[in-house]
Amino acid sequence: MRILTFTGKGGVGKTSVSAATAVRLSQLGYRTLVLSTDPAHSLSDSFNLSLGAEPTKIKENLHAIEVNPYVDLKENWQAVQKYYTRVFAAQGVSGVVADEMTILPGMEELFSLLRIKRYKSAGLYDALVLDTAPTGETLRLLSLPDTLSWGMKAVKNVNKYIMKPLSKPLSKMSDKIAYYIPPEDAIDSVDQVFDELEDIRDILTDNLNSTVRLVMNAEKMSIKETMRALTYLNLYGFNVDMVLVNKMLDTQEDSGYLEKWKSIQQKYLGEIEEGFAPLPVKKLKMYDQEIVGLEALERFAKDMYGDDDPSEVVYDEPPIKFERSGDIYEVQLKLMFANPVDIDVWVTGDELFVQIGSQRKIITLPISLTGLDPGDAVFKDKWLHIPFDLNRQGQHQNRKEYNKV
Repeated sequence: MRILTFTGKGGVGKTSVSAATAVRLSQLGYRTLVLSTDPAHSLSDSFNLSLGAEPTKIKENLHAIEVNPYVDLKENWQAVQKYYTRVFAAQGVSGVVADEMTILPGMEELFSLLRIKRYKSAGLYDALVLDTAPTGETLRLLSLPDTLSWGMKAVKNVNKYIMKPLSKPLSKMSDKIAYYIPPEDAIDSVDQVFDELEDIRDILTDNLNSTVRLVMNAEKMSIKETMRALTYLNLYGFNVDMVLVNKMLDTQEDSGYLEKWKSIQQKYLGEIEEGFAPLPVKKLKMYDQEIVGLEALERFAKDMYGDDDPSEVVYDEPPIKFERSGDIYEVQLKLMFANPVDIDVWVTGDELFVQIGSQRKIITLPISLTGLDPGDAVFKDKWLHIPFDLNRQGQHQNRKEYNKV
């Protein structure tokens, strides 16, 4: 299943771009689902149709859905909620407060991701178009598999090695103890959710089938936010294959009082094409009326793609590479607009940590690099190079052994 994720600053027109892309894909014969993960849904407004929490047929080969996190929460987490609500009630916490305390941070976004896994496994669609929330929320959504991975392993191990083996013996010891033992369906729900989450990251970072496209306007604030988004998306290993600059005024027509704005747009367009190179930049024109309804979206799709297939990957360069030259092994990350002074790099065990501001990426190192300290990281040509000298491995191990003695 081909997955296209559209994101950008609020108000740049990513919902219209997402909907029109889905329309074009369906015209080409792809069984297409366009899915909105934005809490402030506008996909139904774009199609001028009422959409629900399950796929609605728009036309042949085209379905649309606006994810309802509360529906997904009930379906996937109800057994766990019942258990924790019971425990909280025993401690004097009840009602809405108890219900809210059973929802872990990020759970709403998590279930949106689980739908991606399930739709892919079901094989009902050839293409999935994600209409996401504004950039900040999208980064939180896409980085969930990374940020939850540490907790996921811990919870799974507790369930597997402690809760399941001890639940029956403890429940027989005393009614009071049994009251706090989670039922098997609650344990199974946690295991199922986390098992599926493990596969999500592989799906979203599969550069052959899943790419992110950035929608922006030729405005300073939009450009700055898109630069940050590209940096963080690359940090997490997501392949961005296109930038779409929306709402461009036609340079061949008289725009009246917008003529000055037209010159400003052209100035920023030059900066975008230079700054985001070698990423392809697609220019989308400003229309004289709203893009609402299927007919308007079909016209927008035609102007956007012509006879091209939107599912084609137009730029493919992995944002994270592992390169070896002789005894020097490098981890390379493409961080196009990162400020080197904001980057922190360190190693703990077999994990390499790279942090930019509040965003952190954890990379599991090959066995051959475990125990090595990284050399001085170098930032050149928009790439962060983190070297490991394999010749230092024996010296490093000897030093550790000497310190033990």
